[in-house]
Amino acid sequence: MNIVLLGMNHKSAPLELRERLTIACGEEEQTVDHVKNLPQVKEALYLATCNRVEVLAAVDDPDSAVEQLKDFIVTHGNLPLDDMEACIYRYRDEEAVRHLFRVASSLDSMVMGEPQILGQVKDAYRASVERKATGVLLNRLLHHAFRVAKRVRTETGISSNAVSVGYTAVTLAKKIMGHLAGKTVLIVGAGEMAELVTRHLVKNGVESIIVANRTVENARTIAESFDGRVVGFESLPGAVGEADIIITSTGASGYVIDRGMIAGALRRRRNRLLFMIDIAVPRDIDPAAAAMDNVYLYNIDDLQSVVDENLQTRLVEAEQAGRIIEDEVENFERWRHSLAVVPAIVDLRQKVESITRREFDRCGGWMDTLNEEDRQNVEGLVNGIINKILHEPVTGLKEVCEDGGAEEYVAALRRLFGLEDDFRR
Repeated sequence: MNIVLLGMNHKSAPLELRERLTIACGEEEQTVDHVKNLPQVKEALYLATCNRVEVLAAVDDPDSAVEQLKDFIVTHGNLPLDDMEACIYRYRDEEAVRHLFRVASSLDSMVMGEPQILGQVKDAYRASVERKATGVLLNRLLHHAFRVAKRVRTETGISSNAVSVGYTAVTLAKKIMGHLAGKTVLIVGAGEMAELVTRHLVKNGVESIIVANRTVENARTIAESFDGRVVGFESLPGAVGEADIIITSTGASGYVIDRGMIAGALRRRRNRLLFMIDIAVPRDIDPAAAAMDNVYLYNIDDLQSVVDENLQTRLVEAEQAGRIIEDEVENFERWRHSLAVVPAIVDLRQKVESITRREFDRCGGWMDTLNEEDRQNVEGLVNGIINKILHEPVTGLKEVCEDGGAEEYVAALRRLFGLEDDFRR
């Protein structure tokens, strides 16, 4: 069985295209079901974050599977084929394994070393398991990816040298505003990212925090942790007028803050500077607001310039992490290639054991004259001879499978020993 991965991320596709795909594909569970039901797909995982949308699949025919997955992305994402072709990447087998390991280890993230991506991969895997969309191959691959991420985190300094998206957002706010002391901050959305940003803002001296969320109860915990106050979305226009800094990170499918709401707030604020960071995908703030006077609006892609600070230090750690990943890719590929010969080895042993049992039964007359100790000695001698005879062919099969060229050997083994062909790949 082969592995294929198709996707687009912050490096290959603009934000406009990623957010369209995220909206169209909807909930992860439903998307996993759609992918798993494609004729060429045996196992599937769907990963969607603010910076990437990827489909990982175990397939028998990789060429046909890639075409089906590509058609699925075009159809369900409502994307123009030409736009998608220019932005999508395709990985197969070893390249797909390497890419997944890099993603789980945060080497492929906008903020290299950030911890959130591993949790997002685990959530995507959990959703696939719950939908019974994974099997032997992807289960092994994902658990291996989690171990790789742990090695990278513990054996390198890449996490300690990284900055989170929340930290990056606050750094940019300080550059624009000069300082954060005495400022009022409006957090729109009650997710994990909103809480992380809030913690960084509090450390940097903001005076008051307002948390707005469609469901007020979901925002109350965050607000109480920081002595802030909660408002519902119906009070959002007023809250926008109070705030100096706005951070949005909801899961809404349309704009939560539109240009008219911002224009009204500016009039009430007497055109005082308004700084906004939209870290949601799809975007929460109408991008047309960026053209308004006294408004500074940044989205998730705009954070890249701040992320690149201290990049050199992280790149040194990334080189060591890359070596760890290459080592683990080799280990996984060795196991994956071994799957080609395991059924043949099992069949061979079963046939030899069947022959042995028949011969023992045929010799039952004189075997019955032996005492129990002698009988066990005879059986041990026969089994020892069999194991020694099978040792070299079994070891040889395992060795050739490491280079991915075991098919011819498996076919020859089955023909020479007259094995059943139930497990042929």
